[in-house]
Amino acid sequence: MRKGESIVTSSATRFLLLQVGLVTLFSCSSPYPEPIHPEDNPFSIEKAELGEKLFFDPRLSIDNTVSCATCHVPERAFTDNLPLSNGVYGRKSLRNAPSLINVAYQPHFMFEGEIKTLEMQAVVPITDLNEMGYEKIGELVQKLHSIDEYNELAKQVFDREFDVWVLTRALAAYERTLIVWNSPFDDYYFLGKELDKQALKGYRIFDEQLHCTDCHPAPFFTSFEIKSNGSGNGRDGGRYRITADSTDFGKFKIPSLRNVTKTYPYMHDGSVQTIDEVLDYYAKGGSGNLNQSEEIKSFTLSDEEREALHAFFRSLETN
Repeated sequence: MRKGESIVTSSATRFLLLQVGLVTLFSCSSPYPEPIHPEDNPFSIEKAELGEKLFFDPRLSIDNTVSCATCHVPERAFTDNLPLSNGVYGRKSLRNAPSLINVAYQPHFMFEGEIKTLEMQAVVPITDLNEMGYEKIGELVQKLHSIDEYNELAKQVFDREFDVWVLTRALAAYERTLIVWNSPFDDYYFLGKELDKQALKGYRIFDEQLHCTDCHPAPFFTSFEIKSNGSGNGRDGGRYRITADSTDFGKFKIPSLRNVTKTYPYMHDGSVQTIDEVLDYYAKGGSGNLNQSEEIKSFTLSDEEREALHAFFRSLETN
C-alpha cells in the first residue's frame, strides 16, 4: 500500500461511486447538468479506476515526489491551499492550483483557456519543468510502460500496452468523476429546497446588488470566460502568453466560486489570502490595471451585507 493510500482511496471512491450511478443521477428527469464524454474516450469505471491510480502516483513526476494529488488534494476541494504549488526539486508552480470539482463541465482548461480537452490538459503539468518536470511526455510513458501493473491494466482496459493514449484518457476519465451537486445552494437551486435565510439574502446581494453573476452565474459560478479582474503584479501576461495580443494581457479564465470557502488563497497567483480581502479588492473597484474588465465597479458593503455574503459562500460548500 502506498503511503496515505487508505485516505486517498476513501476520498476518491466517493466520486467514483457517484459516477457509477450516472444512470440515476443524470436520468431524463434529473435536474443536474449532464457531463459530456468525448467520443474517443467513453466512460468506464475500469478506465476511471486506472486514472485514479495514476492521479495519486508520485512516479508521474521526474523525481518521484509529485503526483496530481499533490496540488489537487481531495480533502481540500482538490486544491492545495498554497499560493503556488510545490513542484519537483523544490520548485514552485507559476499559478495557484484551481479546484477540479465539476471539471467535467468546463469547455476549456488552464488559466489562459487554450487547452480544449481534459485529455490534452493532462500533458501540461507533466511537461512543466516547475511542476512534474518532464521535457518530453515520452520519457514518462517509457517509465510507466516498464511498470508491470500499469502495462497489464492498460491491456485490460484499453486493449493496448501503456502509452500516451492510455495515460491521458485514463486521467481524464477519472477527473470527469469529480462531480458534486450536494451543496445547500444546489438543493435550493436544483431541487427547490429552502435555503438558509441569511444565505439567500447573500445570494440576492451577490446577484442583484453587486451583479457578480455577470462573471459567476449559477450553477457553475463561472461563465468560463477569459477576462482580467486587474489583479496581479503585471508580470504574468495571462492569455497574452498564448495570443501575443496586447488586449489579452492580464486576462485569465474566470474561476468557479464553488467551495470558495475551502479554496484559499485566491487569484491566479494566490496573492489574496481571505474572502474578506477579495471583497475589499472588488469594493475599491479592482486595481485599474491594463485591460481590467469594465464590469468591475466599486461598491460599499455594510457589516450585515458582508455577513450575508459569507453565509451564501458557505452554502456553496460540498461534502
